[in-house]
Amino acid sequence: MVGEFTVSSLFCGAGGLDMGFDRAGFKTVWANDFEEDACKTHRAWSHAEVVCGDISKVDYASIPKTDVILGGFPCQGFSLSGPRKIDDSRNVLYKHYVRLLKQNQPKVFVGENVKGLLTMGNGAIIDAIIEDFSECGYTVYYKLINAKDFGVPQDRERVIIVGFRHDMKVKDFSIPETNGEHRTMRDVLAGLPPARDEEVCRAPYSSRYMSRNRKRGWDEVSYTIPAMAKQVTLWPGSPDMVKIDTDNWRFGDDGETRRLSWREAAAIQTFPPDMEFFGDLTSIYKQIGNAVPVHLAETIAKLIRPYLQSRGERSCREIRRITEKPLSTPA
Repeated sequence: MVGEFTVSSLFCGAGGLDMGFDRAGFKTVWANDFEEDACKTHRAWSHAEVVCGDISKVDYASIPKTDVILGGFPCQGFSLSGPRKIDDSRNVLYKHYVRLLKQNQPKVFVGENVKGLLTMGNGAIIDAIIEDFSECGYTVYYKLINAKDFGVPQDRERVIIVGFRHDMKVKDFSIPETNGEHRTMRDVLAGLPPARDEEVCRAPYSSRYMSRNRKRGWDEVSYTIPAMAKQVTLWPGSPDMVKIDTDNWRFGDDGETRRLSWREAAAIQTFPPDMEFFGDLTSIYKQIGNAVPVHLAETIAKLIRPYLQSRGERSCREIRRITEKPLSTPA
């Protein structure tokens, strides 16, 4: 019987990607992030050793060898919504991910990034990243998918990168266009208690915020949940926004207009309703917005798991249990 496959996670944040894999029968045993609040949040739900600090200063010899390495490496430099600089220092953080792959040689790795990664430098960046991963000894697959096509009530396009170690001889992996699941905001928000004032960002609405429609209805999926609290979109019970001119909208007059609360944003990101987040309101929104939707991560994990099982692979955890077991003494 195949044992519990182990996971180590870089740039883990609050752990949306890790939680999804854990739900699919994997076990996150080690994780790292720079943000202290995110590390506290991760520790509260997981049993992993969570190392808080700059990955460039972590002793790589202390990172356990696992079956899988995860990493939603920082994507700000790749984003379509902000400045897109090829030489952005944040774009080289994935190199630490590459370094760990070379050292620990997991059977599988999974990366996640924004849509802008595919067109950055006219495709030069994604080509360089895939080449780096391939040179570590992996057959690499990547695809742009939308979370709304996988049971997440949110319009969220992301690039998923999956690599299998060459000796696994995987030649046919693919992520489908959809898993057939579709959920709306009503499906995940209807059962929540009314939002408390302290759970909602009340900052002034900027001209950038008012430059486009920020409201979708109960029976639609949400716009992308952002990491910046001030840019979080409107609660679906808010009045419809009204277009005044090009890039100029105003709020409707009939009813309460407010942003999604952090709890509502977390539900849309498919975190469990009792999830505990640490930090102030700005930090909590940031942790939620930066996360991979848990349900999407679980779907990806379930696609990967059969490739590990079909080869009769023993997990790293199972191998350690066998090799560390004392030899029996002859009678």
